Amino acid sequence: MAATTLRHNWTLEEARSLLDMPFNDLLFQAQSVHRQHFDPNEVQVSTLLSIKTGACPEDCKYCPQSGHYNTGLEKEKLLELEKVVAEARAAKAKGASRFCMGAAWRSPAEKDMPYVLDMIRQVKSLGLETCMTLGMLQPEQAEELAEAGLDYYNHNLDTSEKYYNHIITTRTYQDRLDTLANVREAGMKVCCGGIMGLGEDEDDRAGLLVQLANLPQHPESVPVNMLVKVKGTPLENAEDLDPFEFVRVIAAARIMMPASHVRLSAGRETMNEELQALCFLAGANSIFYGEKLLTTANPEADADTLLFRRLGIRSEQREQCVSEAREEAAIVGALEHEATRHLFYDATRETA
Repeated sequence: MAATTLRHNWTLEEARSLLDMPFNDLLFQAQSVHRQHFDPNEVQVSTLLSIKTGACPEDCKYCPQSGHYNTGLEKEKLLELEKVVAEARAAKAKGASRFCMGAAWRSPAEKDMPYVLDMIRQVKSLGLETCMTLGMLQPEQAEELAEAGLDYYNHNLDTSEKYYNHIITTRTYQDRLDTLANVREAGMKVCCGGIMGLGEDEDDRAGLLVQLANLPQHPESVPVNMLVKVKGTPLENAEDLDPFEFVRVIAAARIMMPASHVRLSAGRETMNEELQALCFLAGANSIFYGEKLLTTANPEADADTLLFRRLGIRSEQREQCVSEAREEAAIVGALEHEATRHLFYDATRETA
C-alpha cells in the first residue's frame, strides 16, 4: 500500500467528518495510516525539565506558572547548567532519546540567551536530541538557537483561532504563528499541538487540527494534551472531556499529519492504562517519560516501562537530526564552554 499523501489543504468540514466517524472506523483508518509511516510498536520517548519555573507574565488560563494566578507554585530562577546536564544524563540512562527544556517566559531575555545556548550544547554532547520551549522568538533568537544545535522548538497553538481569546489575551494567535515561522526559517524542527478540555467545542478541536495540518510543513511532533486542572487557575473547575473524544483527536491528528510523531502528552497521570493503550492504537507514538511535566504530575517512569512491556512496545531509537559535522561542532563547543566559568548561572542576579 502506498504511503498516505501529505496534505496541507484540509477543510474544517473534513476534520469534523473524521471526528464524527464511528469510533471503530476512525481507529481502523488511523491505525492503517500509522502503519504506512511508522513501526506500530515503537514509541518515541522524551523527558521534559523546567529550567525556569513560575512568574510568567502571560495569562494562559490553564497554566499554574502564570503570574496572574495564585496556584501556590514556588517561583524559581533559571537552573544552573550543571543541574540541567545531570538531569539530561539521568534521562538518557532511563531510555529517553530527546531532552526537552522549558522556561516560563514570554520570550527569552538577551541576558539569559548565553546560558540557554550552553544548555543546548551540553545536552547535545550527551548524544540526546534537544528541544526547548521558551515562549515567543524573534528571527535572530531562532537563528542563535539553531546555531547552538537545537533540534526541536516547542510552541503550541493550544486551541483554535476562534476560541483562542477565551484562553489567552496577552499574546495573539498570529504571535504564535510568527514564532513557528521563525523556527522553520532557522532550520529547526517544530513541536506544536494543543490542549483538549479547555471548554472548547468539536469545531474548535477540528479547527486546531486544520491549523496544524495546513501549516506549510507539518510539525514533526504534535503534542495532544489533556487539560490538567490546577487549583487557582481559571480552569480549575472545567468540565471533564469525554475520554473517547480525546482518542478521536489523537486518531484525527494521525490521519491528517501521517508522518508526524503524535505525542500523548500532559494529562497522562489521570489516564488509566486502557485509555493510554487506545491512544497508542489511534496513532500516538510519542510520550514524555518521567515523574513530572514542568509543574504537573506524569506517570512514574517504572509504570511506563511496565506498560510498554505489557503492550509489546519498544522505545524508538534516536534519529540523527543534524549532520555529523554539525553535531561534532556542537560537542567541541560544549567542551570549550565547560572550561569557562560563565557556564554557571549566577543565582544572585534577578531573572524576569
